[in-house]
Order: sequence, then structure tokens, then C-alpha cells
Amino acid sequence: MDYLPLFCQLKNRACLLVGAGDVAERKARLLLDAGAKLTVNALTFTSQFQIWADEGKVRLLKGEFSPLLVDEKWLVIAATDSDVVNQEVSEAAEQRRVFCNVVDAPESASVIMPSIIDRSPLMIAVSSGGNAPVLARLLRERLESILPQHLGKLAQVAGGLRARVKAHFTDAAERRRWWEKLFNHHRLAQSLANNDDAQSGQYLEELFSEPVDKHGEVILVGAGPGDAGLLTLKGLQQMQLADVVVYDRLVSDSVMNLIRRDAERIFVGKRAGHHCVPQERINEILLEQALMGKRVVRLKGGDPFIFGRGGEELEALKAAGIAFSVVPGITAASGCSAYSGIPLTHRDHAQSVRLITGHAKQDGVLDWACLAQGQQTLVFYMGLTQAPEIQRRLLENGLPAETPVALVENGTSQTQRVVTGSLTELESLAKQVQSPSLIIVGTVVSLRQKLNWFASETRL
Repeated sequence: MDYLPLFCQLKNRACLLVGAGDVAERKARLLLDAGAKLTVNALTFTSQFQIWADEGKVRLLKGEFSPLLVDEKWLVIAATDSDVVNQEVSEAAEQRRVFCNVVDAPESASVIMPSIIDRSPLMIAVSSGGNAPVLARLLRERLESILPQHLGKLAQVAGGLRARVKAHFTDAAERRRWWEKLFNHHRLAQSLANNDDAQSGQYLEELFSEPVDKHGEVILVGAGPGDAGLLTLKGLQQMQLADVVVYDRLVSDSVMNLIRRDAERIFVGKRAGHHCVPQERINEILLEQALMGKRVVRLKGGDPFIFGRGGEELEALKAAGIAFSVVPGITAASGCSAYSGIPLTHRDHAQSVRLITGHAKQDGVLDWACLAQGQQTLVFYMGLTQAPEIQRRLLENGLPAETPVALVENGTSQTQRVVTGSLTELESLAKQVQSPSLIIVGTVVSLRQKLNWFASETRL
């Protein structure tokens, strides 16, 4: 071990910062956040240091560095642009047995400053021992992206519950399971993030009142249109916590690879023209798994509330008294259009966008006269089999025959394929692509020639 990681309590303790440039400013922010009584010594100061001084947050000492400034300090940081001065600061601190950080010179420092993930009171520090600071920063950024912002509030709540939990559960194993329930209770976490004290208190009382092993719930997660990079951070976090994942065929392999390895997977895929698993049976599966006390993630392609029947599944859960929540996803219309270089709205082309199910015959009669109006973009989900009907109805209701159309197959994935043409060619275009595909109708499609950035175009 090159360094012993420590977390220092600097509140109201005297610290010295030598230097007052941009780098020193960043160090000063850290010390001030930690509550240090900060003295800054430099020949000149940035405007931010002057602001802090006017606010009484720092004490400024203008002039050359003197070793006497190190006396009675808990921590010293050398952050000047002079290697000679920085070395003088380091030597003065060494003689007085005061920890010293020297910016960009770890060999001269007795302490180094790590990259910090701050979820106070939860703190995570990442360090490469000064060998690869950029690598440490990149790792910190990766950790920042997967650690929810509410962790700090959850840790604060946990600190106030320790005595009560110990008194409530005499068995150590029960206490451990209860704490696991608390930290995995994302609805409690969300209420804490929203500063909803009443709801948070209700969730806590429920945790204390119910049996430790009873915690079944369902989280409806939108997996996005295909590219795993478009999965939301919250969706990823829920997938990593799941006991069971119930998924359909529209969830891409790259997204499935992010599921916790030991989670049970239940496929309920649907294909055009027939249902592998009827919707009623899917509802039953969710209920059965939740009633067994499991944390169930219902993973759906795109967004679960846009032609995903997410509402129907939640109605069944609500009727059975099963706790549930929803993590939205990027819907296919947004993902496919963006990856095809087709903006859904544009001041010169479309002031509105309509999302339409292509199963018009099964799902009801569409207002074709309204859909055929100009200055809008139409996006048909699951519309391949209905392409002839869509073409006929739009033409009959006055949409110009030359209106551009695009069909996007496997949108946002590496196998994405886009075919374009005019409205009169829609029926034949639909025969060139396979499901899952999305149909986009409107003059915005003409912008693809300029804005396409992801894949080549195929034309009839």
C-alpha cells in the first residue's frame, strides 16, 4: 500500500493554502466545503479569493511565503506556479510534521488529494497515488454516474435509526436483512430525494411493521430503443438490484447483458401476429413473483407507457395491492428519429408530432383526416402489416403523394437500417424491412440527407 486512505475532520481547523490561481481555487473550494479555517498566502489573488475574503470565508495574506505560516496548521497545500516555492512549502511542513499536499508533485508531498465522490455523509475517494490522475478522474466520473444522488440522505436516515433497529431486532441476521431492505427501498429513496418527510416516514414505519422477508415489488423499466447507452442510469440501477427480470423481445441483447448475473430471467416476448405469452399471463407472472417476496423488474423496450401496455400491468398490480414504480425509457420515436437524422419537429416542417399505433384495426378507428393535415410528423409504431392501409388512408384524406416517408429497422442498434421514399411507395417500402420497424411520415424526413450521422441510407 503506497498510501493509507484517511478522511480528515478539518471543520474549524486551521489550514494553509499557498498560491491563489485557478488550481489553488479548486483546492480552496474543497477545504471550504470541509469547514476548514483557511489562510491563503500569495502574491496576487483571483477575484474569487477576494469574494471569499469579503464574505469572511478566508483570510488573505499577500506577500512572499514564510515557513512561519505553517506553524499550528493541520494541513498545508502548495499550489503556486513555482516549483521552488512549492518545494519550500513542502520542506517547511516536513520539518514541523504537518501534512502537505503539493500540486502536480506527489513525490514532494506527504499527502495527496484524491478524486472525490460526495454523497455526504457517504464519501468515496479514488486515487492513483499521483501516477495517473486522469485515470482516477475518469473512474470517479464512472462511479458518479452509477451512484444515485439520494445516497447521502439515505445514509443520514440510517444513522438516526441504528438504535431503534438494534432494539427492534435482537437477531443480527434479521438486522442485516432489514438494513438491506432499507438501502434497496427505492421508493423511500425517491421520497427522501423529494424532501417528502411524510411519505418517507410512512415507508419507514411499513419497514418496521412488516416481516423482514416480505418486500415484493415490481419496477416497470423502459429499456429504450436498442442501444444500451440510451438506458437511463436509474433503469440500470434497478436492473442491478432485481431478483427477477421479466422481459420481451424488444429488449436488445446489449441491454440484457447489463442485468445482474444471478437474477432470474423470464421471457414473455411477443411477435407480430401472435403472442408468445398473453398479456393476462404476463400480469399473473408479475403478481406471482412479487407475492413470493421478490424484487421484480418488468423490462420493456422503449418507454413502458407508450404503446407498451405498462398501464395495464400496473392496474393489475394495484388491484392486488403490490407495490410498484416506473422508470421511463427513451421511446422508439425519439431514438429511431435521432439515429436516423430525422428531427421529429422543425420550425420549417413540423410544429407537432403524433405517435400512433399501427394496429388501427384492432385498436380502434383513427381520425385519418386529422392525421393527413400538414405541418406535423406522424410516427407509426408496429405499422408494417398495416402499411398499405396507412398509405391508402392518408392519400384519401389529402396528404400529398410526394410526402417523404422513412422506415427504420432495428433503430439505434448497429444493425439499424433505414429506407426512404414517398408516401405512394410506403407499401412497397414496408416489404423491404422486418419487424421491429418504425414508420415516419412527414417533410422532416427530407432533412435526413443532411443530418444523417449514424448509418447509410437505403432508397427504393
